[in-house]
Amino acid sequence: MVMPVENRPSLLRRLAAVLYDGMLLIALWMGAGMLWIALQGGEAAGANDGLFRVYLLAVAYAFFIGFWVKAGRTLGMQAWRLRLVDAEGKPVTVRAATHRFVTAILSWLPAGAGFLWAMLDREGLTWHDRLSKTYLYLEPKRR
Repeated sequence: MVMPVENRPSLLRRLAAVLYDGMLLIALWMGAGMLWIALQGGEAAGANDGLFRVYLLAVAYAFFIGFWVKAGRTLGMQAWRLRLVDAEGKPVTVRAATHRFVTAILSWLPAGAGFLWAMLDREGLTWHDRLSKTYLYLEPKRR
């Protein structure tokens, strides 16, 4: 089951939520970077430090999976009235959220083509919506 057209967010609304969450993630990465430096005896990570990159990816994973599974949305998604649901409209599991996280990275890799696909898709879905079978739902305005 895919959400009805009237409950699907526009690409612009999706990208606005991504921008909000991106700012939050940068702040988290700054804090994580300070912790990394402290644990490394004051030494910054090198430009090609693969372990540091994996560490930052783990921070991003914890941020998104934590919010998606616990609340169904990140803070950016909340600001733009978006909620993540599975194919039946129910809250996502850790497994489904992980699948979405990985496929969303794949959507960004080819210059964001997986996101831009929503403009061509007959149902307005991104690659990671389709691949993970999880969907963004536009919540009604509160009165």
